[in-house]
Formats: sequence, C-alpha cells, structure tokens
Amino acid sequence: MYTGKDLIAWGFKPGPLFPDMIRVANSLDLPEDQIKAWVAKMEPTPIPQLEFHSTSRPFGVFLDASTHDELANKQSVLETMDVLMRLPTVVKAVVMPDACPAGVIPVGGVVATKDAIHPGFHSADVCCSMAITVFKRNDDPKKLLDTAMRVTKFGPEKRKSSDLIKVPKHVLDMMKGNPFLAQSEDIAQAHFATQGDGNHFLFVGHLESTGQLAMVTHHGSRGLGAQLYKRGMLAARRHTAIVARRAPPAAAWLDATSEQGLAYWDALQTVREWTYQSHFAIHHEIARRMGNAMVDAFWNEHNFVFKRDDGLFYHAKGATPSYNGYERTLIPMNMAEPILITAPTNNEDALSFAPHGAGRNMSRTQFLRSYMPEPPANIDIRYYTGMPDPSELPEAYKSAAGVIAQIKKYDLATITDRVLPYGNIMAGDTAWKRPS
Repeated sequence: MYTGKDLIAWGFKPGPLFPDMIRVANSLDLPEDQIKAWVAKMEPTPIPQLEFHSTSRPFGVFLDASTHDELANKQSVLETMDVLMRLPTVVKAVVMPDACPAGVIPVGGVVATKDAIHPGFHSADVCCSMAITVFKRNDDPKKLLDTAMRVTKFGPEKRKSSDLIKVPKHVLDMMKGNPFLAQSEDIAQAHFATQGDGNHFLFVGHLESTGQLAMVTHHGSRGLGAQLYKRGMLAARRHTAIVARRAPPAAAWLDATSEQGLAYWDALQTVREWTYQSHFAIHHEIARRMGNAMVDAFWNEHNFVFKRDDGLFYHAKGATPSYNGYERTLIPMNMAEPILITAPTNNEDALSFAPHGAGRNMSRTQFLRSYMPEPPANIDIRYYTGMPDPSELPEAYKSAAGVIAQIKKYDLATITDRVLPYGNIMAGDTAWKRPS
C-alpha cells in the first residue's frame, strides 16, 4: 500500500492532485519503477514564468521641465515609467508633454505591448474622447450654452425615462454575447448621452479660421466602461497570477491571442462605438433644439488601446493619435484657452502620438492645498451641479503655451486651427474632496 510518504520519497511534491496520484499508484499491479512512471504522467506541467527585465529599458521622453513643480512631476513620471519598462509584455513607450503620474501608468503615457492588453493602462474611463460640431448659422453662443445646459447631463445623474435618449440598436446588438458586457444594457442606457464629472466638459466657441460657431464635448464611456474595466482587471489578474506572479496587480494583462483576450478586444470596440454615439447624440439633440444645422463634425479618442499595423497594442493613457487615419484631432488646454485642431505628423520617435491636453503637475488635492485659484475673466463658466470645482480652473493645469511649444518642438502634431473660447459647462464639485 503506497502512501504520500512513498510518493514524496519518489520525488513528487504534494499538491491538489496528490490524492489521485496515490490512488493510481495503489491501483496498478506493476513493478515500482513502472508505477512511478505512470504517476509522473499525472504531475502537472510547470507553467513557465515570463521573465522580467532586470533593468529598465529606454523610452521616449517628450516632456520638458523648468519650474520646481514641473521638475518634481517629471521625476515622478520617470520613476513610474521605469517600473513599466521592466514588464515582459512591454516593447516600447513614450511620455508626452502633458504627462503626470496617475497610478500604474502616467497620464500622457503611451505603452506598446506584444500580444497583451493591460486594462490598468487605459483605466476605468475607457475611450475618454473629444468631439466637435461646427454649426451652419452663427447663433448667439450664449443661446447655444443655454440650450446645452438643458440637454447634457453631468455629475452622478442618470437620464430619467422621461428624458431618455436611446442607445442605437446596433450598439446594443454589439454587446450581446460578449462575456465582459453581459447584463450591462441598463447602465449603457442610463448613462447614454451623459458626461460624468472631473475634467469632462462641453465647450462653446468659434473657429479661429472662419469664425463659425462650434461646440466641443469631452467625456468617456461612463458606467459602461467602468464595468468593462472592472471585469477586465479581474480576468487579467487571474491570467497574470499564472504566467507572471511577480507582476504588480495593477499592471496585470490579458493574453490578446486567447479567447478571453479576443473577447475583451471586441468589448473595447463596442464601448468605443457607444462613446462615439453618446457624444453625437448630445450634439444632434442640441442642434435640433437650436434649429441649426451641423455642417462639420469629427471626433477622436485619447484614452484607449490602439492596434497598429505592426501588430502591437498601443495603450494611450491620455494621448492623442497623430498618425494617418486620424487626419483631424482635438487637443484641449484648459477652459480659458483655445482648443487645438491638429493634423498627424507620424513621428515614429513619439510612437505617432501627441498630448491629450495641458495635463497637471500635481493632484487636485495637492493643488487646492497650495493655490487659491481665481476664475478666468470673460469666460462664461457653468457648473452643472451649481457647485464650483476650483481644481478645474486654468491654474490647475500646466502652461498651455509651454505644452504647445513642446508639440511644435518635438513635431508631435501640426496645429491647423483653433476653437476660440466663449464659455463651457463642467460638472462642478461632485466627486473631489476639498482638503481639510
């Protein structure tokens, strides 16, 4: 009668299959060496662990710094990237002029990976993006801002049944059968054509080139994207715990070639389409109420995963595509500065990306502890909740002139036009705690 001690003496390690191995050993009427051979067939094959790089590999830095705050911010960004560049999935990366540390990957960072999608690299605000409409008639911009206040929704508010703007059927059809989007139809509908909080906004102004009235929205996929991110992170952590136990949980990834990875990629594309439709549902409703035609419109995402012709997955955590296929993109600075309209430069040194905005040098809480910002003059600022959010005032952001200078210096994008500001709507103080 063989026991566990015998199996250990033969060199086998106790584990979940040990009882079955003992049972098989005792069921065989064979010489001991043949029994050992049979039991060895039951031993699980060790899963090879992916190797981490012992030192950080180089990455592109397109971030200048001169002030104390800028230098401190840059140091934090570089330290964050140093950790990322040791991961076995990462091939190359860059940081943009708007970079600032924000968890596992800096905002303003772009990380290219091979056969891996990292949900933590795009975060919960999946497909945060910009959309612009140019109107035919040059109506009073105040009228446009007033109408927008009645149409859009900011803060935690969902749309009521009496105020419903329906999700297009083709988007709901895209959701069906995807395990990462299961039972998400209700949140997809409730948050459709809403804009959230934080730095999301609705901006009204005029094209510098023609003087035409224009409107720009900035938001992501709301609760739908947050659910996808949560489910993606759980699946990624399970996968990474098997193949790379040393990986930080926040940097976990899915094998993009696996069934789960393919399903997650499909879910990302569905959420992208939902977000596009959400932006323009707001735009079309405002245009309808204004009785004004939309003569031009385009959009771009700047917080997403892009798959390029080289087969790599480019995780842009707040970075604007600047390659062919994105012929016109939008880069905002702050509520008082013009929004840039840009064309691609295909600068491969920068992985063909540009900044997604002005960026911050410190967190909201740090800023409010250090500064007492004043609202800009001559800008019509609306807070949807009625409560100002000082952490979104222009002083909270990096110098717009400095970021623009770096865009030009490093050939990150070509500025072709600007949307000059009249006013904007933001959520207001709904989520950010004031310092005590």
